[in-house]
Amino acid sequence: MGLGVLYALTAGLMWGLVFVSPLLLPEHPPALQSVGRYCAFGLIALPLAWFDRAALRRLTRADWFEALKLAAVGNLLYYLCLAGAIQRAGGPVPTMIIGTLPVAISICANHRNARRDGTLPWRRLWPSLVLILAGLACVNQVELTLLGQTHTIDLPRYASGAALAIVALACWTWYPLRNADWLRHHPDRSPRTWATAQGVATLPLALLGYALLWGGMQAGHSPFPMPFGPHPLFFAGMMLAIGLCASWLGTLCWNEASQRLPTAVVGQLIVFETLAALAYTFMLRHHLPDAVTLTGIALLIAGVMWGVRIKPKKIP
Repeated sequence: MGLGVLYALTAGLMWGLVFVSPLLLPEHPPALQSVGRYCAFGLIALPLAWFDRAALRRLTRADWFEALKLAAVGNLLYYLCLAGAIQRAGGPVPTMIIGTLPVAISICANHRNARRDGTLPWRRLWPSLVLILAGLACVNQVELTLLGQTHTIDLPRYASGAALAIVALACWTWYPLRNADWLRHHPDRSPRTWATAQGVATLPLALLGYALLWGGMQAGHSPFPMPFGPHPLFFAGMMLAIGLCASWLGTLCWNEASQRLPTAVVGQLIVFETLAALAYTFMLRHHLPDAVTLTGIALLIAGVMWGVRIKPKKIP
């Protein structure tokens, strides 16, 4: 349990870097950052695949098809919807919707995987989920209030952004459940190999997305300088760093956690991503969070601490 939580914490620290990229590259469209990130992930996975080629040969056609589905839904579709949601509705509301992932995954896993993982008693699980929701509400309250005071809201655009965030939430509720299914059904396989396989499967999809985006910009006579934007070296460096740390290493650590912990427990630990993103954001802003945000962070940590102490009950 302790090692699984440590792996999930490391994955959260890596995934939190994804929220830094749009702040450091404000001129680059979200779609370009999405396909750029996963092109980098795929290119990094290629040499790793060579060193891991013996284990990758053991994967069947069905395994590769599963990796392709996970890459399409959990990587490209999720990040495209999230980036589009932030672009249309601003940051706070999509972040709050995505922030309910620990609750959504835990509820689905506790119902869906009860026979495999055991069931977490609802009377003991609900306090953890309520604490996490309360923490997320506190964290987003200040920025939501600021949004309402300083912006004229375009309701159709705002609603479409919220809808995209809900689609992103559905994508990443589905991804960890299916990913954990494969890992738990293949305990003899290395989580590192599975992370590399997903990177290899992501590469052709990301390259196709890059080509379509580039062609669309050319057809629309966009002034944006493709393929890497106005700061090509910085953009390429950021994509490689995020591809290595957030995509490959983050997926590896999440796979290790998923193979060790019940899915209902590991689902709650994705809250580490929210905490890491908050920490990185305040570092970039060069100031400490206010009292309400600190209260929310404390509630998030308390909810996770409560959740990981619950022991699943086996179903006969």
